[in-house]
Amino acid sequence: MPVPTSSPPSGGETYDVNQKPPPFGHPLKNYFALDDDYVNLNHGSYGSLPLPLVFAAARLGYEIERNPDKYHRLVLRPGLLEKARESVAKFLEVDTDEVVLVPNATHALNTVLRNFEWREGDVLIGATTTYDAVSNTIRYLADRSEQPRPEAVTITYNFPLTHVQILDIFRTTLREVKQQRPNTPFTDVPPLSPGHDGGNPQGNKIVAVIDSIVSNPGVFLPWKEMVRICREEGVWTVIDAAHSIGQEPDINLAESKPDFWLSNCHKWLYAKRGCAVLYAPKRNQYVIKSSIPTSHNYIPPSSPEARIKGTNFVKQHEWTGTADTVSFVTLPDSLAFRQWLGGEKAINNYCHTLAIEGGKRLAEVMGTEVMDETGELTLNMSNVALPLPVEKTPGEVYTREQLQKINSHLREKLLNDWNAYAGHYFHAGRWWCRCSAQVFNDISDFEYIGKAFNAMCKEVEETILSERSDERAE
Repeated sequence: MPVPTSSPPSGGETYDVNQKPPPFGHPLKNYFALDDDYVNLNHGSYGSLPLPLVFAAARLGYEIERNPDKYHRLVLRPGLLEKARESVAKFLEVDTDEVVLVPNATHALNTVLRNFEWREGDVLIGATTTYDAVSNTIRYLADRSEQPRPEAVTITYNFPLTHVQILDIFRTTLREVKQQRPNTPFTDVPPLSPGHDGGNPQGNKIVAVIDSIVSNPGVFLPWKEMVRICREEGVWTVIDAAHSIGQEPDINLAESKPDFWLSNCHKWLYAKRGCAVLYAPKRNQYVIKSSIPTSHNYIPPSSPEARIKGTNFVKQHEWTGTADTVSFVTLPDSLAFRQWLGGEKAINNYCHTLAIEGGKRLAEVMGTEVMDETGELTLNMSNVALPLPVEKTPGEVYTREQLQKINSHLREKLLNDWNAYAGHYFHAGRWWCRCSAQVFNDISDFEYIGKAFNAMCKEVEETILSERSDERAE
């Protein structure tokens, strides 16, 4: 059967590894499947797939359909999947059998939290800035009608904050959790913490879900130091690093030693949607008794086989039912393309510098300010205040309905009228935008989005906000 071919007008569907790539900025846009006139400053939400990956995925998809049985029974497992896991494990500097691939970070986080054996008195910690789906997972586990279930505790972060302030708030909360429960024996601690009893935990546990990079605001947290604090305090760590891989340099999980860590490869690593990595070090794989959904390769903990294979962590996640695995097995192609562009250091140096400089320029265009004046919280996403009123107390300026209307207005106008996008959100009494800097962006994109926000915010004040002013005048 013939293999279908298609060539986009840009010609960027392939590249010669022996030739230098174009310079970073708009010349590289030819290598991404973006409309020519679309200004994309929201790479962080869904990623932007390079054209070589689009075509590699399409070719593989066609090959699968030529003989689905051969692919799924002989080629995929362990061959292609193991190669993909090897590539991402090397990137994270961990053992191949400590990482598995899942559809997205929320799926990975649910796999971890729903595998903990909760006891009455356990505590599960999130934050006001935790991603909504993750917060809701924490809430669901605490809300279940059946016992046992954990108690949910929420840490409040109002940015801007320094890393020192974040660490102080975090450490204080962990200690307060213990102090406020003097009769609860928090003796179920991670293997690397003092007091671990060798895999037969007794008593209660504290589990902290920690963002490496918050979604909104798009700020970088000192998560490695937070992991160290948790280890000292006997607290389990689940690092929601949805935005980290491909954006955060020098992750090195073997050195930072979180208890669990997960990240979306389809955001910043140029992988096809949806693809995420879940890291569970061998010392903690006994916690993950089942994949989600439960696999053909599930091993009951009480079975003789479990004494030999443990929880069968890797094999369980290799097959949880028929699914499109193209996004998983093309991961090596993503990493090869990044290497051709110059490698991780070159990519992130450009994106980080553009995020800093672009954020400053955007603030100038809008007459506002950046959230992070020192750069401590910024990797490749900049957060800039929008030219809208600031409220000191909740409800002073905005009703809940107005906040929803403003969010919808900005979203629809940006996409339909301006053919551009950057994230926008309300935090600590103020409207902000989150701009993701990528190798195909340059400073002019920040200037353009600034003009768009200026026009839209003026419309908001003349329409949505004027409604409440009229009500107060009556």
